[in-house]
Amino acid sequence: MQPFLFVNMDIELRKELIAYLSDFISESRLGRIEEILDLRTNHLTLVLEDLHKSHNANAVLRSADGFGIQDVYVIENQNEFDTEGTVSLGAHQWLTINRYNDPGKDNVSSCFQDLKSKGYTIVATTPHESDSTIHEIDASEKTALVFGTELEGISEQVKREADGFVKIPMFGFSESFNISVSAAVMMYELTNKLRSSGTHWGLSEEYKLLLKHQWIKQTIKAGDKLEEKFLKERNLSG
Repeated sequence: MQPFLFVNMDIELRKELIAYLSDFISESRLGRIEEILDLRTNHLTLVLEDLHKSHNANAVLRSADGFGIQDVYVIENQNEFDTEGTVSLGAHQWLTINRYNDPGKDNVSSCFQDLKSKGYTIVATTPHESDSTIHEIDASEKTALVFGTELEGISEQVKREADGFVKIPMFGFSESFNISVSAAVMMYELTNKLRSSGTHWGLSEEYKLLLKHQWIKQTIKAGDKLEEKFLKERNLSG
């Protein structure tokens, strides 16, 4: 998803704009958007470090959308993250993708600092550490799961800066799953635990309003132009 437009828009004005744009979509589509918003969470989030195979990256995004995980953080120190692959079936447009790819910054630390400022515990996935299995993770804590490159896994810097490590128990000769499989298994396990935990895992009302605005607008063929018309009629601009 592209960065939100008009993030600082007055809440009442945004509600008016949503009502205006809602006239251009069907009631069933609007109902589906509202239903999905109520099922979305950012209590659990994903961090993807330097994935270089677009089909894996997009498969992870498709799973994140399917399990109701809204926010994905992408670190691009060596590899550009491609969201245009067909495997995602457009899932990326419904997610909030936060990208860290500044060549002049420490992108791992920048990402982790942002996550920690939001209250996340950063748990890196690796089969080579023994801190926890996926069954032992406390779903009531805000958790950011970090996945590394397909071949080498998480970087040494991630290992140093993560709060802990997690792995999926393995019972065969292979010591790890493919990245997209690992991500799907962990999301399935943790979202199930989260939704039955009694923890408040839903999005804030303000965030849901932002997403509703964005999703309705991108559902409409001429959403940007209709929004522009609405704002011009009120002598407003971006």
